[in-house]
Amino acid sequence: MDRKLKVYLDTSVISHLVQEDVPEKMADTRKLWEMFRQGIYDVCLSTVTLQEIDDCSEPKKSSLWQYLNQIEYETYDITEEVLSVARQIISMGVLTKKSFDDCQHIGTAVVNGCDCIISWNFKHIVNVKTIRGMRAITNLEGYKQIEILSPSALLESEG
Repeated sequence: MDRKLKVYLDTSVISHLVQEDVPEKMADTRKLWEMFRQGIYDVCLSTVTLQEIDDCSEPKKSSLWQYLNQIEYETYDITEEVLSVARQIISMGVLTKKSFDDCQHIGTAVVNGCDCIISWNFKHIVNVKTIRGMRAITNLEGYKQIEILSPSALLESEG
């Protein structure tokens, strides 16, 4: 049997479960969530993700926690190694210091050997510059290659 894909979710995925203003993205996110509930993937988050959810205002915050309670996931801490990868993303010009949380999301996924990062953040994460930059960093540092996908792309790959 194939081993499950280990997918890292950034906060944008979880928040799109209740993002009424973008119904297509919300629908795709909920389809993917159903797959998470069925245990098709190994889901990973970081303490940054949980902190960002905690920083949401009500009723969104409670709603997102209800969704998280429906699935099994592993939470990773922000370690010195994660911070080192995050700083490297900035020093190589892939992202700027302003996007340090995004760098920590990527760093967490890389350091913990996730197969892919799932995000709706096209500005900082799901784009050619970040994907190429991460390929360079993972090669340079000897980490496993990581795919960076939107929830829709992950769904299509299952099709």
